[in-house]
Amino acid sequence: MTVYATMDSPLGRLLLAGEASNRGEVALSAVSYADHGGSAQPGWTEDPTAFADVTGQLDEYFDGRRTGFDLTRAETGTAFQRRVWDALDAIPYGVTTTYGALATEVGAPRDRIRAVGAAVGANPLLIVRACHRVIGADGSLTGYAGGVPRKADLLTLEGALLPLPDPRARTRRS
Repeated sequence: MTVYATMDSPLGRLLLAGEASNRGEVALSAVSYADHGGSAQPGWTEDPTAFADVTGQLDEYFDGRRTGFDLTRAETGTAFQRRVWDALDAIPYGVTTTYGALATEVGAPRDRIRAVGAAVGANPLLIVRACHRVIGADGSLTGYAGGVPRKADLLTLEGALLPLPDPRARTRRS
């Protein structure tokens, strides 16, 4: 049975979904932004209490007190996607890598970089599985299911990207 909950985060409302076992445990199957395609599906049951650990860990992450997640995850995706997602899980907090480097990591030939990018884009566990840490070869912030501004916010939170100066702030010359 699929259960879901929503939570507010500094980056907007998140939809959490998972597969509930007969023992009451939940294997996390999706974390998405409610304003970017994240919505409960027919037949899902709302159960906020099932996601107490997930929401707690996400709150700690956003507060800067957590650098990784220890959550039971539902196994989804193709064998190739799971290889790419395992490589995403291995990218340390506050570190970025490129799609080309990720392709090399999973043993994909250079002509399969787009396939690696598609697997990154199919990641159902935004934030938890850090696809936001993958950037373009030229350092550009390319693609993110929650929007590139959120990708920048996540990388700034992790210290991998310096925040842009506030254009309203005036610099003072001495």
